[in-house]
Amino acid sequence: MAVRARALRAEGHQVLSLALGEPDFATPHAVIEAAHRAALDGQTKYPPVDGTPALKAAIARKFERENGLAYTPAELMVSNGGKQVIFNAFMATIDAGDEIVIPSPYWVSYPLAARLFGGVPVFAACREEDGFRLTAPALEAALSPRTRWVVLNFPNNPTGAVVTLADLEAISEVLRRYPQAWILSDEIYEHLVFDGARHHSLAAVAPDLKSRILTLNGVSKSYAMTGWRIGYGGGPARLIRMMTRVQGNATSGVCSIAQAAAAAALDGPAGLVAEMRDTYARRRAMVVESLRAIPGVTCAMPQGAFYAYPGIAGCLGKTSQGGRMLRTDEDFAIALLDEQHVACVQGSAFGKGPYLRLSCATDDETLREACARIATFVAGLG
Repeated sequence: MAVRARALRAEGHQVLSLALGEPDFATPHAVIEAAHRAALDGQTKYPPVDGTPALKAAIARKFERENGLAYTPAELMVSNGGKQVIFNAFMATIDAGDEIVIPSPYWVSYPLAARLFGGVPVFAACREEDGFRLTAPALEAALSPRTRWVVLNFPNNPTGAVVTLADLEAISEVLRRYPQAWILSDEIYEHLVFDGARHHSLAAVAPDLKSRILTLNGVSKSYAMTGWRIGYGGGPARLIRMMTRVQGNATSGVCSIAQAAAAAALDGPAGLVAEMRDTYARRRAMVVESLRAIPGVTCAMPQGAFYAYPGIAGCLGKTSQGGRMLRTDEDFAIALLDEQHVACVQGSAFGKGPYLRLSCATDDETLREACARIATFVAGLG
């Protein structure tokens, strides 16, 4: 979709992209200043593979302050974005045939990384009528003695679903019955929750499971630092040690200047995070209201992250004004891009169609115009 959008832009078309999960805010000025100071101070040498002491100390403070979790330096590591944390963990632990349980819809990298090391993804279905939350029965139905990892990503990409404290307590009861399984709790959208919802870290809800939990986070989403490539994980020292060995033979340590910037972000004031959250909440409501007004489209109200995940089952089996038969959500997404120049991602890419993922991490005018174009596109179906 990104390639098609770039090609249309090169032809002179005004393409509105709601495809990327990237904040449209600028990185905080104080964070950039911290990076500048670090460069001037000579922090330009090889960093430790698992992260600089200064950043690991800031991460430990963040976990204690915001999540109620205590980690020693040996239980923390810094990677090139959250994706490398996942890569390190899976490479260090997965053997051929191991099962990795992933709630669906899912971020596309989880099953791809699992398959890369011979793992077998097994999907636990999350339903629109449940707000795409993971339920304990759905999780238990996917687990087996062959489960090596359980992946939890809430607030969720792509649906924006948020699990409640009661959900996590029920999920924890299920996980206790499968002691051989590691648990990845991807909490990178933790600060982006709306309507009074609260984020709870699994390792704090179920401290008896903490020795099996890898808590993943980063600065990309909450601090508008996607290009700085800083992700981090907190987990049992033996797992972190294995992950560090993997990283040491792949990329070695993470850019030292970016690490200084990340430490400044984590220790900085929380005002920008709250401003971003409130902006996303308002945009989300506007987009969902606009989508729900379109005949044939449904849309659960997301409680977190910055995505909308509308269902388009009522639009399939029809033909677009450009003559494309819409049999799948991919057909819909391609025709929408070609005919109305709105870029989004088909839900089947995230394991559940027929849906679309729309990012609300762009300006209000673009979102309003994109929703208007989607309405025009659907109105023209025959």
